[in-house]
Amino acid sequence: MRTREFGNSGLKTSVIGFGGWPMGKGQYGELDDQKATAAAKAAFDAGVNLFDTAAVYGWGYGEELMGRSIKGFRNKIVLVTKGGRRWEQGNTDRTRATVSDSSPEYLNQGIEDSLRRLQTDYIDLYLIHWPDPTRPYSVPMGVLERAKKAGKIRHYGVSNFTVAMLEESLKHGRPACNQVGYHIFDRRPEAATFPFVQKNKVGVMAYGSMAHGLLTGAWTPGQKFGEDDWRRNGKNFGLTTWAPENLPANLAIVEKLKAMAKRHGKTLPQLAIAWVLSHPAVTVALCGAKEPKEILDDIGGDWVIPQAVRDEINRLVVAEGAGLGKVGDPGP
Repeated sequence: MRTREFGNSGLKTSVIGFGGWPMGKGQYGELDDQKATAAAKAAFDAGVNLFDTAAVYGWGYGEELMGRSIKGFRNKIVLVTKGGRRWEQGNTDRTRATVSDSSPEYLNQGIEDSLRRLQTDYIDLYLIHWPDPTRPYSVPMGVLERAKKAGKIRHYGVSNFTVAMLEESLKHGRPACNQVGYHIFDRRPEAATFPFVQKNKVGVMAYGSMAHGLLTGAWTPGQKFGEDDWRRNGKNFGLTTWAPENLPANLAIVEKLKAMAKRHGKTLPQLAIAWVLSHPAVTVALCGAKEPKEILDDIGGDWVIPQAVRDEINRLVVAEGAGLGKVGDPGP
């Protein structure tokens, strides 16, 4: 598998990363722990060496399951987790669960908690999960610099930061990456974020590469989600009163993309991932999986998509009227 460097940080990883959000029980539908663990092992065996999770996934459970899943090869991978999101203990209602908190006290405790849940004594890449607008960005940068010097983390970065937030952060530290939502239907980072990170040598980890499942090709116009799946209220999917026409309209585009993938001997997820990786600003495309067959198919997305194919996809999505009016829910 190809590798890329996060900016000029010296941190190099596989271009496809294992996304651990589905490991968060109570957020992404039903989960079989054994299958999820097998998916992580299958990813490693196939050449994936970046594994991403977050403290808030499953309110800590996602980190615990990730820690157990990677135990046999922990020192051979780049382990990523995210903190700075406070949740109400014992409350599994996503709509009122979290708030950003980048105070030194909460971040320092969060790093310790993540180390414990992940069963490791260091984190390769630690990210501020969401910006905290209540304090200067120099504060979390200072905390992460000190944690790095203490050997608790090796690199650090941010997630879901705007250009202005990144600009301020770079005055007080050296974040290795910004993790942002990016996929065929959601190109918001292309306007300002990607040019900025390229200029300033900051890597990009793209999440939602398959539009959180929309680009798997498995959904139908009658798609339903369980109570424990955040996507049941996602604007992307047209399952709420926000815009009920979105899901059928987007699925019509998905069918055309599926045919395009077939012409190139690829599956739809492989086309979607290759499209994400074709942008020069992107370092890693994250792919979530609940079982081995899902991640093994996703790994086929490590192919160089011709510019003509990328252009064809872009024209199709624009011509069919998809875009920020139909997608863009960033998830947690």
